[in-house]
Amino acid sequence: MIIQPKRINRNKKDMKILVCISHVPDTTSKINFVESDTKFDTNGVQYIINPNDEFGLTRAMWFKEKDGAEVDVINVGGAETESTLRKALAIGADTAIRVNTEALEASQVAQEIVAVIQSGGYDLIIAGRESIDYNGGMVPGMIAAMIDASYVNNCVSLEINGDKATAVREIDGGKETVTTSLPLIIGGQKGLVEESDLKIPAPKGEVKLVDAENIDELINLLHNEANVI
Repeated sequence: MIIQPKRINRNKKDMKILVCISHVPDTTSKINFVESDTKFDTNGVQYIINPNDEFGLTRAMWFKEKDGAEVDVINVGGAETESTLRKALAIGADTAIRVNTEALEASQVAQEIVAVIQSGGYDLIIAGRESIDYNGGMVPGMIAAMIDASYVNNCVSLEINGDKATAVREIDGGKETVTTSLPLIIGGQKGLVEESDLKIPAPKGEVKLVDAENIDELINLLHNEANVI
């Protein structure tokens, strides 16, 4: 399934980016299991874009604004993941692709994504270093091996100049800068973008407390300040 709210006419030479998106439980949700603790209970659980993937999507948006890159997002999963894909579109992705099959294990997910990559002509594939639900961290490396592309994991900085990429990755004891050619796949993480670049909701305004007995003041505030009555 492809969700495509808009298609912008672009120069064929513009970079084409695919961002891999995982649909994961919000860490603030209460986690429960059912069926003798063998199955995850999804009732009442809020789902979000995997944070490491959102760092990557935000960096892709930077390339879109700076270089006119075309940005697609992809998820392997059922219809329940569409809310997360639509959030990615709201952030600025051009097209959302959902591979309509259950994500069973890393190799299967990688193969499904590779099938899309091979038909899509992507220059850059951005994935999160790992998802916060299973923490496997295997899918990006598997994709790179399957398509014979360069791979940079634990990526905290990425610049593209033509068909050359310069990336910085975290290693034991410090950071390493590497230069490679496109196509490239990265496993991004915190540091790939500034946190100020993420789409954070605007802070809430001031709250005025009114005594429950003071109905006249409440009516006055609702009428003259809130303009709701």
